[in-house]
Amino acid sequence: MPAEQGREHPPRRGQAAGRGAPQEEHEPERLQKVLARLGVGSRREIEEWVVAGRVTVNGEPAELGQKIGPGDRVKVNGRLVSVRFTTRAPRVLIYHKPEGEIVSREDPEGRPTVFERLPLLRKGRWIAVGRLDFNTSGLLLFTNDGTLANRLMHPRYELEREYAVRLLGELTDEQIESLKAGIQLEDGLARFTDLTDQGGEGSNHWYKVTLSEGRNREVRRMFEAVGLTVSRLMRVRYGPVTLSPRLKRGMWMELPEEEVCKLAGVPRPQRQVSARTAEKERQVRLHRTAPRGRG
Repeated sequence: MPAEQGREHPPRRGQAAGRGAPQEEHEPERLQKVLARLGVGSRREIEEWVVAGRVTVNGEPAELGQKIGPGDRVKVNGRLVSVRFTTRAPRVLIYHKPEGEIVSREDPEGRPTVFERLPLLRKGRWIAVGRLDFNTSGLLLFTNDGTLANRLMHPRYELEREYAVRLLGELTDEQIESLKAGIQLEDGLARFTDLTDQGGEGSNHWYKVTLSEGRNREVRRMFEAVGLTVSRLMRVRYGPVTLSPRLKRGMWMELPEEEVCKLAGVPRPQRQVSARTAEKERQVRLHRTAPRGRG
């Protein structure tokens, strides 16, 4: 029997008798989708937690594919999750990652992590959209919405990643054609959708490359396959989001709500705001945060 049938749920808001006008009703949604949207974890993580029995709905173990509504009580690891069904735009941060930071919440070697510089969230957590190597700098996106993170990273959407690459040496015409046609790596064929010469001096030469996927160390491995070493690598664009020259290393900014909704492919939530608030939301503010716990 499907999880959403045969199990009694508390009456939803707006259905129970009571004082005042009934509240807006919401269609039940899949548990992992709701929790991912709240930033509790990615959909894959939440599915693993459900299988492991770490998620309950109304005091009963959750099931994969189960749907929940506003009246349901959801707990993860015994802690109650504030489940919201109101329409609210996700949040997205643009961070200029410097070299020497790891894209992980914890590192056994004690290296600084990108999460140490991000603002704290009252609920949920920041999810990194893809990764950048320890020695790679540039644009890194974060969101508090697991569904949006999945959309931005899933291969089927083929969002372009653009990098500025400095090589020790210069590519030949044959190497350029090979990199654009496809290089066979140990994890499959890889190719640049675009590769342009940006000039250089001495032994260093700059190129701008674009690909539509984000495998581990893919750019470096492609150049290594044709016999050249990457001496510097910087991501300058992810999909429609470009790294602003105003955003210096170690700084972050929040993407305006209108741009976030375009990125997520959802309509902007309708709400009443004053002209002053609207103007404030349109302003782009740059932030620099000292790593927490490191002074």
